[in-house]
Amino acid sequence: MVYKSNPPKPNPPKSNPPKSNELPTSNSSHGFFPKVSVVIPIYNGEEDLQELIACLLAQTYPKEQVEYLLVDNNSSDRTLTCLQTAAEHCPITIRPLREVQIQSSYAARNTGIRAASGEIVVFTDADCRPQPQWLEALVQDFVKPNVVMVAGEIAALKSKTFLERFADRQETLSQKHTLANKFCPYGQTANLAIRRLVLEKVGLFRPYLTTGGDADICWRIQKEGIGSLEFAANAVVQHRHRATFDELASQWRRYGRSNRYLHELYGIDLMRAITFQECCFRLIRWIVKEVPKFSFKAILGKASLIDILTTPIGLFTARARYYGQMEAKLPEKAKIIDWL
Repeated sequence: MVYKSNPPKPNPPKSNPPKSNELPTSNSSHGFFPKVSVVIPIYNGEEDLQELIACLLAQTYPKEQVEYLLVDNNSSDRTLTCLQTAAEHCPITIRPLREVQIQSSYAARNTGIRAASGEIVVFTDADCRPQPQWLEALVQDFVKPNVVMVAGEIAALKSKTFLERFADRQETLSQKHTLANKFCPYGQTANLAIRRLVLEKVGLFRPYLTTGGDADICWRIQKEGIGSLEFAANAVVQHRHRATFDELASQWRRYGRSNRYLHELYGIDLMRAITFQECCFRLIRWIVKEVPKFSFKAILGKASLIDILTTPIGLFTARARYYGQMEAKLPEKAKIIDWL
């Protein structure tokens, strides 16, 4: 069984996690609390660590049933020192690890998996902000033996710039897009849990892959027909959107590289070219039809600048994705799968 329908949109939490060292307790007296290992790869994440660890401290999951494996991926800032300090002083189990041989978040995740002792391995990222009920909500579906993967929702942090508000409107980060992938559903590693037993059977991440590894591991698991991928809408992590055009272009070029790599690994369809002529046609139509329409609505308070500029920004991201796809080529080493 594979998750195929569009998942419901969660209500993003409005409150920020507590920043004290007080540990919350679970509201559920009869919950399902297996031993869990949370793996978080970190590269130059010093600025994110304080908020990240505050979010981990705020988790309602029983602290004796979870370990946090924070893997420094050869950072050049004070990430490792900060991790070691947190491990010494926090009332939760934080295990600082290092991956210095391969510069890839997937290699760092593999290092965490190898050191993990939990029966469920959970993944998120250093720039994510897990909400207090996140871990507890994420693992509940594993009470069903046929469930081998669970994806939680990824909501946006409060938007500060116009581009962040645009991406929020488009729900760029939401798992509902990846879970509805026409080739095969998958969950992004910003919010994903997998049974360790399954990783023993199908292997770990491809350590030399730099993007697309979340789709790859989910597809390998589903290809084996081992069990189902479920969606936990209430297991929410928040993530920041790209704030500048350079960051936005980099993000969509990376999506394009992922397309190319997965095409070479699985034969998925590549994104078609958007020609210069098509861009011109769509921009002319935008100027003639959409700008007057949404400008009038904006005067009436029924539209915003985001509505007016959706078409040109959409063309910008589509072109960036296409260029990323055309420039990329899967390295031979990236086909290697690590094993426990």
